Amino acid sequence: METIQPSQFNLKETDSANKLGFRFGNKGAHGSRTMMLTELELLFDSRPVSATQDDYFEAILEDNVTDKRTFTTRQSTRQRLIELYSLDPSLAIFRVMREFWKKDKTARPLLALLCALARDPLLRATAPYVLNLGAGDEIARNRFTNALREKVGDRFNDNTLDKIVRNTSSTWTQSGHLVGRFRKSRQLVRPTPLTVAYALLLGHMLGNGGNRAFQTLWTLVLDSSWTELFAKAADASRLGVIKLKQSGDVTQLDFPGLISNQEMKVMNESN
Repeated sequence: METIQPSQFNLKETDSANKLGFRFGNKGAHGSRTMMLTELELLFDSRPVSATQDDYFEAILEDNVTDKRTFTTRQSTRQRLIELYSLDPSLAIFRVMREFWKKDKTARPLLALLCALARDPLLRATAPYVLNLGAGDEIARNRFTNALREKVGDRFNDNTLDKIVRNTSSTWTQSGHLVGRFRKSRQLVRPTPLTVAYALLLGHMLGNGGNRAFQTLWTLVLDSSWTELFAKAADASRLGVIKLKQSGDVTQLDFPGLISNQEMKVMNESN
């Protein structure tokens, strides 16, 4: 397996990336929570794909669909879910994930992870260590912590670093990249066509068109070779989710209906 460098998970902060819903900075939801897959499932089960952000807020705060014991905890749940996913249908980064969520149940853990990686710098900081493990390799807690410390510097004390490691380890387990309760080891994930389509879209939104869309941090997460990714992308194209054309060594990707005209304008402004 090709070694993944930490720099490959350094997103360049730009006005367009911020407008499109990507998040940057020194903080992230994984300072206090995991990617909250269970809460996300409960929330989406309670509201249709057409739900607005206010509908999701109502579900969390008033209907308590995530089953929290106090109103304060419900408020915290809402805030963490916003940080991880935005819950804003005006953003393709959430809107497309939500649409694919309904269409492909098996894709849900990876869809959630891809979105969370786009919005949580702390989770991104742990990706190189986890993804560089070979199948069956066991997580070494000290190495995991040291890898995170090298990435985030001295911003966090040891207790906070330990909490981030616990939370991110749980997230990578929820996504399927790790297995085990107490002693976690690496396993390879198997993406679906919709998962690959979403990963390609995220890369495309950051200016990686054509062949480059298959070589981004989003596709690295999918534990797949170029050939495997292309085959899944071709399946997504046949399903009408994306448009994929290849002529010689040139690949053309389009995402009809997935990106709004306003989002296209923002993307073009950055090029």
